[in-house]
Amino acid sequence: MKSFRGTPANHFDMPEKIDRLGKLAYNLWWTWRPDAQRLYKWIDPYLWEETYHNPVKFLRQVRRIDLNAVIHDRNFMESYEQVIGDFDKYMQNNDSWYIQNYGKPEIRKIAYFSTEFGLHETLPIYAGGLGVLSGDHAKEASDLGLPFVGIGFFYTRGYFTQRISDDGWQTAHEVTMSFEDLPVMPVLETDESPMTVSVELPGRSVLARIWEIQVGRVPLYLLDTDVKGNSEQDRRLTAKLYSSDLDLRISQEIILGVGGVRALRELGYEPEIWHMNEGHSAFLALERAREIVEKGGTFDEAVELIRSSTVFTTHTPVPAGSDEFPLWLIDKYFTELWPKLGLEREEFIDLARHKVSWGETFSMPVLAMRMSEKINGVSELHGQVARKMWQFLWPEKKVSDVPITHITNGVHTGTWLARRMGVLFDEYLPEGWHTNLDNPEMWDAVMDIPDEELWHVRQHLKRKLVWYMRERARQQWLADTVHPVQVVASGALLDPYMLTIGFARRFATYKRAGLILQNFDRLLKLLNRPNMPVQIIFAGKAHPADEPGKLLIQEVYRKVKKAETGGRLVFLEDYDMNLGRFLTQGVDVWLNTPRRPNEASGTSGQKAALNGVLNFSVLDGWWREGFNGKNGWAIGEDKDYDDPHLQDAEDLASLYNTLENEIIPLYYDRDSGESYSMDWMRMVKECIRTNAPMFSMSRMVKEYTTELYQPVMETAARANGKAAKAKKLA
Repeated sequence: MKSFRGTPANHFDMPEKIDRLGKLAYNLWWTWRPDAQRLYKWIDPYLWEETYHNPVKFLRQVRRIDLNAVIHDRNFMESYEQVIGDFDKYMQNNDSWYIQNYGKPEIRKIAYFSTEFGLHETLPIYAGGLGVLSGDHAKEASDLGLPFVGIGFFYTRGYFTQRISDDGWQTAHEVTMSFEDLPVMPVLETDESPMTVSVELPGRSVLARIWEIQVGRVPLYLLDTDVKGNSEQDRRLTAKLYSSDLDLRISQEIILGVGGVRALRELGYEPEIWHMNEGHSAFLALERAREIVEKGGTFDEAVELIRSSTVFTTHTPVPAGSDEFPLWLIDKYFTELWPKLGLEREEFIDLARHKVSWGETFSMPVLAMRMSEKINGVSELHGQVARKMWQFLWPEKKVSDVPITHITNGVHTGTWLARRMGVLFDEYLPEGWHTNLDNPEMWDAVMDIPDEELWHVRQHLKRKLVWYMRERARQQWLADTVHPVQVVASGALLDPYMLTIGFARRFATYKRAGLILQNFDRLLKLLNRPNMPVQIIFAGKAHPADEPGKLLIQEVYRKVKKAETGGRLVFLEDYDMNLGRFLTQGVDVWLNTPRRPNEASGTSGQKAALNGVLNFSVLDGWWREGFNGKNGWAIGEDKDYDDPHLQDAEDLASLYNTLENEIIPLYYDRDSGESYSMDWMRMVKECIRTNAPMFSMSRMVKEYTTELYQPVMETAARANGKAAKAKKLA
């Protein structure tokens, strides 16, 4: 490789005895190691919170006197040596799962493209579940030792900060990020100038510089067009996620696909597998085709080679959710490309032509599927939906034979498991459980955890959540920026000993956030039930251009503010990964009400289940596979509806009846002198035992490796051998 990373960690003024804290800050391994995070918190717990758990910013601001103090603290130094020793051993990567099963790779074989990566709250370059899944995928690829490299965007203005007005209207506030305060490295040429790639857009070339984030053993490269030499307009191309402006959107996706391939080439990578996480990066296939044709191959040969080495994961269960561009926009951006591929316009359009109600479009999922050897949905039901939705691409096949499989999503255990829960598992699970996360038999040991100990941990996590919400409400009040009712709506009156239900996700209309509010009088009786009260916490953002989503937030917030709720309905603004951890660890019940089958998978409930939070969900996405009748509750039935109004009515009735007759009575069913329900704790244990291994990212990435990556690698090797033989004969 002809490049190297910058070393901004050198600017920290650190005592020599603990100077490795600077290097550790630039590897996101610390984000899933509570013991590493506690080192920074140990030095100055208040500054750790003020810098929002960002060790780079923390080390730039911490006082030297506080650093000097901890080097004389024996307990701190022992912890420091243990963490650094664990980090060094981890990075050596001598005994990972991948090496044990496939040998030590010489190159980074798997290139993973995603338009967003949710890695930590200090890096707001993600909008929601897709990004968090990508981040978890990269972390688990690191843990398992996969030869993996990621490609995405560095959004210089990140995703927005959410504020809710007194009337419940969401306002979006821009985030401006400072590179020097982030765990991000510049990628430099040998002369120390920034490494860039050039991408052609109509009438000009746009430069994108390359940044690197080290995610454990995995390098993640992010593209950014805020580069000297670009026009002001082009410098803003990668400023924000998911613009509704079509020109901006297609420009971003060209930069991700085409620029991502060129960045990997510039960095010296020659991947054997190209994994497109959703269709946003599908233009990478066109760039790879251009390379092959430019070297003398035909377009048909290029397609065969590209398809043999490409994996595509679709997350979209409805056609309207797919990225599609009008044909006039394709003419604008690709007129100069199709001659280079040896194609006529209609042949080029045919690569991704999709007929919709108002005409024809160029569909990114269609392009991705036509250029992929392996295609998968993200849950069993989503696989069925996807086969039916895209069957027109294989008209000669029955729906059941459409070559779209499924691998159900999972979550990265280290990132989402509460520290105190992990300590409990250390005591009662078999030794080495951290490296055996997808083994169901190992998790049987959860049933041996004493009820009282597990209950105390669950109560501790709920107290942490309530304390956090109260402190947020207090800070709002001190800032004098909100109405007093908004302070109550932010959780100031919550009780840590009350049955607490959480609902937190993107506010898209199909997720039906307001379903539980539809019979408000009945809900009030549940909230204020004598001796068995309930409190419900809502959180979530709507995309800034999603007016129906913002109206849904307003509808929920107006109900939350009503005095008769007694402060037991709460809406927490600015939902992010930090708040997500508090909620998925701290509530008692995780509520999910999508209109089936629109939830491709979902993962927030998996994070909750890992921490002993019981799911109460529609049988859609992952929960249809996870629910066994003893580890949570189902809303509605495992069936499809033709009438959405009937579906809503039946789901609403099921929701209220289950709450009234099963969930609330079970939680408060306590024998004299007991502080908890024994039957409730039995369900909590069953929830962890069954869901933790089944929906771990460890299981998911292993399945991607064995069912997709390795077969594709073998197919690609045969295709390359065939191409080489044909070239030699020619």
